[in-house]
Amino acid sequence: MSETQVSDLKLYDYFPYRNRPRIAWPGGARIAVWVAPNIEFYEFDPPNNPKRKPWARPHPDVLAYSHRDYGNRAGWQRMMRAMDETGFRGSVSLNVAMCDHHPEIIKACADRGWEFFSHGIYNTRYVYGMTREEERGIVVDSRETIKKWTGQSMDGWLSPALSNNPWSLDVLAEEGVRYTCDLFHDDQPTPVHVSSGRLISVPYSLEMNDTIVYNVNLFTPRHYGEIIKRQFDQLYAEGAQSGTVMCIPLHPYLVGQPHRIDAFAEALAYIAGHEGVWLATGREIAQHYYDHHYDTVAQAIAAVQ
Repeated sequence: MSETQVSDLKLYDYFPYRNRPRIAWPGGARIAVWVAPNIEFYEFDPPNNPKRKPWARPHPDVLAYSHRDYGNRAGWQRMMRAMDETGFRGSVSLNVAMCDHHPEIIKACADRGWEFFSHGIYNTRYVYGMTREEERGIVVDSRETIKKWTGQSMDGWLSPALSNNPWSLDVLAEEGVRYTCDLFHDDQPTPVHVSSGRLISVPYSLEMNDTIVYNVNLFTPRHYGEIIKRQFDQLYAEGAQSGTVMCIPLHPYLVGQPHRIDAFAEALAYIAGHEGVWLATGREIAQHYYDHHYDTVAQAIAAVQ
């Protein structure tokens, strides 16, 4: 095996779900549910990345570009209305260039007290092939931009288009990011291995992600609503023993389509109608975990390794 090949990045420890210290959410809630709208900007003609092309069709891909642009013109308003009506605040997975392109959307989210974490600068610029310091520059730019436009700290990170390098999580911890959404391995927060500082993974789901549901699995809106309910029901039941986390990642150009929004809104109302549900943000989940559970879980993991 060459020096550049790694069979296991050892990003986290194996620690079976049922043998962990109990997690208790505020107010005795069984489950923390957070909604993560991806507020994104896709460039029409982005710089070339040798490892991945941004568009599937030949340039100019007017079809794909304009379809995604729908979310920033019409879809986000329907999505936001459905969340407002059911009491959900968003944790915005933000391409920070949106602050320059569409500040009115940023203001609408900020006025509602939504959290902002970073999803890179543009969703058409990947970190594949970047040096450690080039990647750090994106993290710093994102942190400064979010602070400038919203006054918030940048506590979370989802890499643009889920692109990563072996050192990505180390850079996040070094730059003061508190949680990552780039790992899809669990239904509870977990400590992540980093070279310095602390970082946790807050569950972010591909299975509940409307991109996977609609663009990959080709499910109907009604079926998406049922998926959300089934995911909630199972995690809600398990949360009676130890608190669980459910994330609903969204893209306004998909969930915000007129024929899809009602099924989504109905699923949110279903969740909000239950007792013992913490309608949280990613930042709130991370903070509570750090304050009440990180040390206990880290010690339990160390004892069995």
